[in-house]
Amino acid sequence: MTGSARSGSAWAAELAAAMEIAARAGVLLVERRDDAGAVEYKGVRDIVTEVDHASEALIRAALAERFPGDAFYGEESGRDAAAAHRTWVCDPIDGTVNYANGIPFFCVSLALVVDGHPVVGVVHDPLRLETFAATADGPATLDGRPVVVSRKERLVDLVMGLAVGGRAPALRTRRVRRAIRIPRQMGSAALTLAYVANGRFDAYSQTVGLSTWDIAAAGLIAERAGATVTNMAGGLWFDLTAPEKGMGILAAPPVHHARLLELLREPT
Repeated sequence: MTGSARSGSAWAAELAAAMEIAARAGVLLVERRDDAGAVEYKGVRDIVTEVDHASEALIRAALAERFPGDAFYGEESGRDAAAAHRTWVCDPIDGTVNYANGIPFFCVSLALVVDGHPVVGVVHDPLRLETFAATADGPATLDGRPVVVSRKERLVDLVMGLAVGGRAPALRTRRVRRAIRIPRQMGSAALTLAYVANGRFDAYSQTVGLSTWDIAAAGLIAERAGATVTNMAGGLWFDLTAPEKGMGILAAPPVHHARLLELLREPT
């Protein structure tokens, strides 16, 4: 899809800006890949590098220049204090552990949320120079070309991004493993979820531990590509006010979503 074809969207200007800014941040990530700087620990397993901060600062400054009235919510800098009609949600490096360890699977994730609903989503992979994108009133695209979710008819044929937490995770993982071809864990929620949009992954679920910035862009992209996207109760998948690491998600082709949700349900 060309730029002119995307211009029919009410969010065309924001989409174009988000794609450009995410690509600029991606250049920074590649340039600093072998020099990520000091690693800080945000928790037992969560880390942040100097490049996370630099990437987020670049994105925030570029957005402030183009959309000065919009709020910003970034993984590293947090949420703007004042409530706003429009909020940009940013993960400057989704897959920081991969990035810091030289594993080539990470991305920049950037979304615009208006009145609590994602309306623009961009997931940029700077190593493959691939950009998944969508608006709430348009198709999902990969490098400008429309994409759609997997059309596999049999659940047993699915390759699924899968991370299960909560109660009885081993039991629930076994249920899913027995029903599908194979699960994978890739280390970047946003990029794995974006892969659902073009069928590289047939489905994706992380049942707990996700934050707003992990899924705001990729969830919209998967949804616009035709996936059914919900939280783990089968309800709305996005909540701008959710606490950090307070979300879970399932994205799957409509024909398989209900069965996967059943297999992933926590025991009572």
